[in-house]
Amino acid sequence: MIELYTAPTPNGYKASIALEEMGIPYEVHTVDLREGEQKRPEYLRICPNGRIPAIVDTEEDNLAVFESGAVMIYLAEKCGKFLPTDRRGRSRVIQWLMFQMGGVGPMMGQANVFFRYFPEKIQPAIDRYQAEGRRLFEVLDTRLGESEFLAGDYSIADMANWAWVRTHGWSGIDIEGLDNLSRWMGAIAARPGAQRGVKVPVDIAELMDAKRREDAEEFSKNARSMVLGARTPEEQSPG
Repeated sequence: MIELYTAPTPNGYKASIALEEMGIPYEVHTVDLREGEQKRPEYLRICPNGRIPAIVDTEEDNLAVFESGAVMIYLAEKCGKFLPTDRRGRSRVIQWLMFQMGGVGPMMGQANVFFRYFPEKIQPAIDRYQAEGRRLFEVLDTRLGESEFLAGDYSIADMANWAWVRTHGWSGIDIEGLDNLSRWMGAIAARPGAQRGVKVPVDIAELMDAKRREDAEEFSKNARSMVLGARTPEEQSPG
């Protein structure tokens, strides 16, 4: 059994999407970021970095794994799916997974901070992170013009990137003209495992709908309080 410690953020969804796609039994433990549960000693014993997600594999003497990409690799190796075993195929998947972890996630996270959460609008910062997010999307779009999925077959690289890219509207990043990216987003959104994964621990998809202004503002207010209480720039990224 996998014990999943998570919250409704793109990084959290990476783990729950993987678990759902892989069909691995798991139990959910919601970490309340607003209450600072991720910084409590009992959680820090599982994840020294005080972030989500993290897992504990009770079948492996309560082995704890933290960092979303490491969690996905661990789960893929555990179930033998979505990560090739040959050197070339494995490298290709990990490259695109690292692309998300080192580029898409951090840039979109900072776009969220300056576009949504900071009380004052610092336009150069907003422009900088939205533009870099768009550039990264264009890299994905080019790759997806060459291949149905990022590394050939559907893999944890697609799950990880999709968990973030699907929230582009919240970050204020335009995807107009990125037809390959849009095709790929729709293909993954139609997968039952991905659909279930983004509802764990709760379904907040409707908050990304511009028509739900009041709910979105309340979500933004709560996120803003976490950002202003963060101690480092990294902690200001929502996941």
